Amino acid sequence: MSSGQNPVKNVVLVHGGFVDGSGWQSVYRLLTRDGFRVSVVQNPTHSLAGDAAATRQVLDAQDGPAVLVGHSYGGAVITEAGRHDSVAALVYIAAFAPDKDESVGTLIADPAPGAPVPPILPPQDGFLFLDREKFAASFAGDVAAEDARFMADSQVPWGLDALNGPVTEAAWRTRPSWYLVTTEDRMIPPPAQRAMAERAGATVSETSASHAVYVSQPEAVAELIKRAAARQD
Repeated sequence: MSSGQNPVKNVVLVHGGFVDGSGWQSVYRLLTRDGFRVSVVQNPTHSLAGDAAATRQVLDAQDGPAVLVGHSYGGAVITEAGRHDSVAALVYIAAFAPDKDESVGTLIADPAPGAPVPPILPPQDGFLFLDREKFAASFAGDVAAEDARFMADSQVPWGLDALNGPVTEAAWRTRPSWYLVTTEDRMIPPPAQRAMAERAGATVSETSASHAVYVSQPEAVAELIKRAAARQD
């Protein structure tokens, strides 16, 4: 059902750790073809505070209300930046949804027995990378092998201050949210995704996809964003 409000036409996309905004290209194309004005945040992933500031800068440039979308660690970013006046709705794509004083680091600190553990290498000068040889299986299991190799070889350093940056106030407590659970995810276990979505009171969809669903199934991602823009549950 729709809330009866006018649909939102602006969408702001926030990427997660180890990648950059170019992964949103297919989602961008689908949304712009449907008349949305789409902005992609190139958040540096050095610190949560810095990434939230980069996101607010893009939100400042919007000409009206926006749907704020985050993938993976980008969910922590939109949780921190999403109290911006321009934000009408939040969309979590296989994403972390921390509460106040939580970080991605605290959310992954105690994995459930048997849950897949991301192949994060020991820090190098304060930054994290995924094991290149294990990247495809963990992050991009349903992405074409050649594309998954490129993603592994073009990783963006993910800062410890991004991993451990605590949320000051959770935007999902004051903004409606939608969540796409990826049932074949080997980075954020699906039960953890469902628990975070439930806690946030999100409208939930599920799809059989890897963590890189925004690359492998852009249609499913765009469809949920459009539902959020129309405020449909």
